[in-house]
Amino acid sequence: MDITTLSQLTKYTEGQVVELPSFAEGQPFVARIRRPSMLALAKAGKIPNALMDTANGLFLGSAKSKPKEDYLKDVFDVLDVICEACFLEPTYKQIQEAGVELTDDQYMFIFNYTQTGVKALQPFRGQQGSYSPVGNGETVQQTAV
Repeated sequence: MDITTLSQLTKYTEGQVVELPSFAEGQPFVARIRRPSMLALAKAGKIPNALMDTANGLFLGSAKSKPKEDYLKDVFDVLDVICEACFLEPTYKQIQEAGVELTDDQYMFIFNYTQTGVKALQPFRGQQGSYSPVGNGETVQQTAV
């Protein structure tokens, strides 16, 4: 194995150009995003203490025994922090200032991307192979009389 060079490491910080779920048919959304460290966000105070339980539930998959009244709002607030750290071009602030609201699919895509990287870019089902008929057609039911 070769040691990763510093130039390679700095290249990683430039993020990846990915196609997110579209806003609507024929309205693709391509952006440069990166995978921020959730631990670094928490350490830097980007995830407020009031949201730490919600963030832990999202990142660790632990369910809360008593859901808070504002749980969905808290989830959105955590997603907001993630998007702020994730979008490089355009920035999340630019998206918001333009009055663009991300779709639920886009938020979930961003969250999944931050957790699993390029695996989030893979479709839910594998590539379908080419279709080839089975048999010679002799077993097809005859016309009804």
